[in-house]
Amino acid sequence: MTAKAFASSADLADQRQTLDVLADGVYAFTAEGDPNAGAIEGEDFLVCFEALATPVAAREWLTRLREHTDKPVRYLVLSHYHAVRVLGASAFGADVVVAHDKTRELVAERGKEDWESELGRMPRLFKEPDSIPGLTWPTLTFSDRLTIDLGGGRGDLVLWHCGRGHTEGDLVAWLPRRRILFAGDLVEAQAALYTGDAFHRDWATGTLDRIAGLGAETLVGGRGAVAWGREAVDAAIAQTRMFLEVMIREVGAVRDAGGTLRQAFEAVRERLAPRFGGWPIFEHCLPFDVSRLWDELSGVERPRVWTAARDREVWALLQG
Repeated sequence: MTAKAFASSADLADQRQTLDVLADGVYAFTAEGDPNAGAIEGEDFLVCFEALATPVAAREWLTRLREHTDKPVRYLVLSHYHAVRVLGASAFGADVVVAHDKTRELVAERGKEDWESELGRMPRLFKEPDSIPGLTWPTLTFSDRLTIDLGGGRGDLVLWHCGRGHTEGDLVAWLPRRRILFAGDLVEAQAALYTGDAFHRDWATGTLDRIAGLGAETLVGGRGAVAWGREAVDAAIAQTRMFLEVMIREVGAVRDAGGTLRQAFEAVRERLAPRFGGWPIFEHCLPFDVSRLWDELSGVERPRVWTAARDREVWALLQG
C-alpha cells in the first residue's frame, strides 16, 4: 500500500476564489475549502475578518475587495490563533488588530511552533512565506464581547466569545441587523473539522448552542461555501456538531475498553468517512483531531503544542 503524503503537502492545486456580496457592504471570500475571510463596511472604514497565511495571499483577497470599496481598514479581527489564519496581517495596514485574550496568550506560548507546524502541513497556502514579517500580535483583546459601531445607520458589529471550541480563544463576528454571522472555524460548511487544539465537549454543547441561538440567516464558516438561509445555517451547525459527537463517542468507547490510539483513529475514520471523507482536508485533519481528543479524554486539559516533529510522529503512527 502506498503511504499517504503528509497532511496537505501534496495538495498543490490552487482553488477557485470567490467573493460573495452577502448584503450591502458585507463581503465573504471563499476558496473551495481553503480558509475563508470576510469584510464589513463601516461608514468610513472597514472591518476585515481573518488575515490568511501570508501578506501575499492576503493581498489577493484585498485586490478583490478593492473592486467594491476603497475604505481604509480600521479593524482586523482574528477569529482565533492558527498561523494559516493570521500571518498575513501586515498586508491590511489595520489601525487595530483585535482578538480574544486567550488568542494573545497562545501567540506568546506557541506562536513560532504553530507557524513551523502549519507551514509543513499546508505549504500551498503559504504563498511567498518570506513575505511574513514575524508573528502577528493583537493590539486590542477582550474576554467576552466587543461591539463596534459601524456608523452611518449601519448598526453594530458584535464580536463574541461563545466559549471554548476550535481553540481556547475563538470569537465570532455577528451582524444582528443583517442576521449575518462570521463563525470562524467554530462552524464548517461542507468541510472537515480540524480539532487538534480543541475542547471537543465544550464545543459540541454550549458553544454550538450559543451560536445556534443567534438565529443567523447567513453564515460564513471557517472553510467551505457560504450557508445561505436559515435551513443551510442550521445544517452547517448540525454537521459540525455531528462530527464532534461521533468523534467523542468513538474515541471514548475505544479508550474505555482499553484500546489504543490507533484503534480509536480507525474507529473514528470508519464512522465519519461515509459522510465526510470526500470533504476538504478530512484525511489531513483526522490524525491530529483524534490525538487531541484522546489527550482530552485522558485528562490533558490544554492542548499540547504541535511542532513540526510531533506532527510527523503522529502522522506516521496513525496514517502510516
